[in-house]
Amino acid sequence: MVLAELGGSITRALHQMNSATIVDEKVLNECLNEITRALLQSDVQFKLVRDMQINIKKIVNLKDLPAGHDKRNIIKKAVVNELCRILDAGKPGFSPKKGRQSIVMFVGLQGSGKTTTCTKYAYHHQKRGWRPALVCADTFRAGAFDQLKQNATKAKIPFYGSYTESDPVRIAVDGVETFKEENCDLIIVDTSGRHKQEAALFEEMRQVSEAIKPDLVIFVMDGSIGQAAFDQAQAFKQSVAVGAVIITKMDGHAKGGGALSAVAATKSPIIFIGIGEHMHEFEVFDVKPFVNRLLGMGDVSGLMNEIQEAIPKEKQPELLQKLSEGNITLRIMFEHFQYILNMGPQMISKIHGYIPGLMPQGHDKETQAKVKRYMTMMDSMTDEELDSTNPRLMDESRIRRIARGCGRPIRDVMEMMKDYKQMVKMWSSNMKGVKIPNKGGMSALSRNINTQQIGKFGTPQLEMKMKNLMKQLGL
Repeated sequence: MVLAELGGSITRALHQMNSATIVDEKVLNECLNEITRALLQSDVQFKLVRDMQINIKKIVNLKDLPAGHDKRNIIKKAVVNELCRILDAGKPGFSPKKGRQSIVMFVGLQGSGKTTTCTKYAYHHQKRGWRPALVCADTFRAGAFDQLKQNATKAKIPFYGSYTESDPVRIAVDGVETFKEENCDLIIVDTSGRHKQEAALFEEMRQVSEAIKPDLVIFVMDGSIGQAAFDQAQAFKQSVAVGAVIITKMDGHAKGGGALSAVAATKSPIIFIGIGEHMHEFEVFDVKPFVNRLLGMGDVSGLMNEIQEAIPKEKQPELLQKLSEGNITLRIMFEHFQYILNMGPQMISKIHGYIPGLMPQGHDKETQAKVKRYMTMMDSMTDEELDSTNPRLMDESRIRRIARGCGRPIRDVMEMMKDYKQMVKMWSSNMKGVKIPNKGGMSALSRNINTQQIGKFGTPQLEMKMKNLMKQLGL
């Protein structure tokens, strides 16, 4: 998972605070010091970290806190709220509208992954019903058009470029006009990058921008540069009207937290993060769900947004109804595994972040092998066993028969049943009682889930206290 080391360090600090017999000023300071150390190691700016620590102490005033309040929960909510504040630019980014032609211009330094990100951005919107097209106005880097052509062909996205024309402004204008005539509603223009910030780069950007008049200028930034992202984002904003930022290479660098916080400090909304080289390794950046996954708190709505693309629309209503009722069978688990494997092995690590405990535990490769092993065992089950919600049905003789049928030891079948029960418990706690929308499938459901979970705290009085507390903390 992205920034797993940072998330693990903060989570450990919160767990140590939770395990303390009495939460006093000393325990709070130790917890905050651990969190501060983790953020600084991830290259987050010192001023942001210091302000976060001060704000948390203001919110969590242990001396003035009335008796009966859950100090641990208040501290945890304050930490989540402040992390969200650090990563939030404070304003939404531009969103293209279907049916209305939008021109998006990509800018950035050479080596930031700009050309690949252009295709990922187009592919992301293509899957959601847009008709994107790519224009290569990068005449500086040798092979830029070949790279975009190869990526666009693989993603089945129309593209435009030239091997002979050297004027990027002419190519950009011609490409945009061509795709306007073809009724493409999302025209993406890739521009030249440089190894360092040169005056020529910014002048070229201004000329292209004035010629095509983009609805949105996206700055693509390398996440490995850490705090230096602040100066880069500011320099580009002063030259062209940067409306949004995409941060790449977030999968393998400890400085990603520094890049995220630095860009947010420039008030530039981060709209996507790149988490790998492949086309699908591209995530919408939404601050609150991102922080929840970072701290191992889960994000059911994010999971729903991911798997709705893999589940056939005609099967979604029936599946959602069963999940909301808590009627989760082995057959549903089998289909759930199928959908995840169809989405690629990278989805397994994502799901561990969306809902911890939803998938069998282990490293990604180990988990993938275990999932396939479980599916083989379920192939040896009868329809009655696959569709039953009665845990007592799987007696010793049935388990022995399934083990013989799939050629696995009895202990493997027992392990699968244990994981199945764990997943049922996890799904039920997150989904049971959630209202199923009449329209919109999983995308509509994902908007309902987190807002309805607050009602699970117990008594009406406690529920009201929690709502008031979350309102005070801005959650």
